[in-house]
Amino acid sequence: RSLAAGGVDILDGVIFDATDATFQADVVERSRELPVVVDFWAAWCGPCRQLTPILEKAVTKRDGKVALAKVDTDANPRVSADHRIQSIPSVKAYRDGNVVAEFMGAQPGPQVERFLDALVPSEAEELVKSGGEADLRRALELEPGRADAAVPLARLLAARGEREEALELLSNVTGSFAADGLAARLRLEGEPELADAFSALDQGEVERGLESLIGAIPSTQDPDRRDDLRRSVVGVLDELGVEHPVARESRRKLAAALY
Repeated sequence: RSLAAGGVDILDGVIFDATDATFQADVVERSRELPVVVDFWAAWCGPCRQLTPILEKAVTKRDGKVALAKVDTDANPRVSADHRIQSIPSVKAYRDGNVVAEFMGAQPGPQVERFLDALVPSEAEELVKSGGEADLRRALELEPGRADAAVPLARLLAARGEREEALELLSNVTGSFAADGLAARLRLEGEPELADAFSALDQGEVERGLESLIGAIPSTQDPDRRDDLRRSVVGVLDELGVEHPVARESRRKLAAALY
């Protein structure tokens, strides 16, 4: 440990100075591992001297879950220009390589605490990252309806043949194409005529699997089955992403089959 300005006890490496030369590695790239808050300051700035110790103390309390980079705007004009810093103190927070939150001016301790609370992953988020069944269940206890916990857990259960529990889990999730798509697949998997489609998807033959599912839509009279086919396809497309070439073509085919 070392002491920051004002005698604040800090964790080595969690509070540090960033420069024009080190900003990309120490802030942008590091933020892919944990949130990094950037404090833009200068020696002549009175409000900066008020804010910086508050930031240091709040970051230290979080035991390495967030880092604080201090940038002297006078000594590092390139980074300051890149961030269009016109008034200091100015604080920006990075996650996954991007600025996700910011504020200007000296803020009281409680406001800084709330700012950091929004950046640091919750206990449920940390549990989801581990991916184990027990951790996923605990994440859902803490935050019911989390799609990023319910979907992988439902997949684990379905693989064990526990489809009813998997469907029950997914029914508690709203607004997730992945959850809707997996639930629809579980309802459809018992149909022999769709076995080849799901087998193709599982083997990575996404285009063939999607074509089979989409091809089954026009001849389907049952509106519930038709909707499940649509949801299954949309779930796969969501996983592929908007820019995937197979996704773009499959969306066109899906629209044609539905309308």
